[in-house]
Amino acid sequence: MAQLSDDCFAFGGKLQTVDAALATIAAGVPCVAGAETVALLDADGRTLAHDLVAPGDLPPFANAAVDGYAVRLADVGMDALPVVGRVAAGGSAAALQPGAAMRVFTGAPLPPGADTIFMQEDVEVRGGHVLLPAGLRMGANTRPAGEDVSAGAVALPAGRVLRPQDIALAGALGLGGLMVRRTLRVALFSTGDELVDPPAPPGPAQRWDSNRMLLALLCRRAGAAVTDLGILPDRRDAIAAALAGAAPGHDLILTSGGVSTGEEDHVRAAVEEAGRLVFWRIAIKPGRPVAMGQVGDAAFLGLPGNPVAAFVTFLCVARPVLAALGGAAPPALRPLPVQAGFRYRKKTGRREYVRVRLDEGLVAHKHPVEGAGILTSLTQADGLVELPDDLTGVAPGDTVGFLPFGGLL
Repeated sequence: MAQLSDDCFAFGGKLQTVDAALATIAAGVPCVAGAETVALLDADGRTLAHDLVAPGDLPPFANAAVDGYAVRLADVGMDALPVVGRVAAGGSAAALQPGAAMRVFTGAPLPPGADTIFMQEDVEVRGGHVLLPAGLRMGANTRPAGEDVSAGAVALPAGRVLRPQDIALAGALGLGGLMVRRTLRVALFSTGDELVDPPAPPGPAQRWDSNRMLLALLCRRAGAAVTDLGILPDRRDAIAAALAGAAPGHDLILTSGGVSTGEEDHVRAAVEEAGRLVFWRIAIKPGRPVAMGQVGDAAFLGLPGNPVAAFVTFLCVARPVLAALGGAAPPALRPLPVQAGFRYRKKTGRREYVRVRLDEGLVAHKHPVEGAGILTSLTQADGLVELPDDLTGVAPGDTVGFLPFGGLL
């Protein structure tokens, strides 16, 4: 891939804000995924490579929005109009002459000459004639050609992660496939002598690794393919060798653990040995130790070892990196206003994410245990409350921004 752009951040200096880190990602992480054409049913969740320009109008012709009677609005107020024909969806209609009406059904083409449709419930039919009430505007109950999308307009923008409704629109425009970005390839491993893979029995001072499962599934939900490289020991040479070996054939190397400042945290040094760092440490809680860099042609991202911190920093940092690499529009975090049901104090200068449960009254209740290693604080929560950098505290009744897990995963 192209080199990640240099930036003005010194990773040995003060913590970088979340916004500054995201600006670096937006400016410095290039799209590396080429394009390929896939069938519509295989395009769900893929990123649209180019603007989808409508090849024709949708709908392609003016048609009836209801079952009723097509008329010329100028004829309303005359005596009962004779019903001179009938046209159903998929049929063809003769021109409508002045002073007449035509029976039409939903989806049927609008007869040439007609400009308005009266719903069948609003008219009176007598012996082949129809009586029309006043009050409709011209064009009522009709669907003009191009009402949904006009020919030549951008129906779907490049960078859109396609959803079922997007693919339905492409089908309605007559397309059988879409050009999408290829699937990103992520190399994933954990670090730490204290970790073992379940269900292997752990040693006296070991625990089961849950981060790789968590991050692998989050990557998959973001549309990436994952290569699981297992657990690496707490040795710089082993980590550097694994990074260098993983770079070929992958777009992103994603790790968890070993990026803090302790004597047994070797990932930062290993990245500097095998590649280079772009930034290190972000003003975010949980999850301050986050490293970004490049090893060979692969981007590198090192997340914290605590599972909640790994989860939060994946959502806030790794998702935007994956989006940039894959040519997708940056995923937006749009907090919903809810009422705080808790009291909380925080430092200025960092963004914090509080795990909460939302009750039926849209009141957010903080999980009672705040530790970054408490997985049940995620399983028993409905989402996160985002506290801005300059906020110093929250009191019960305050309006806070809620990020539901359903909108993040």
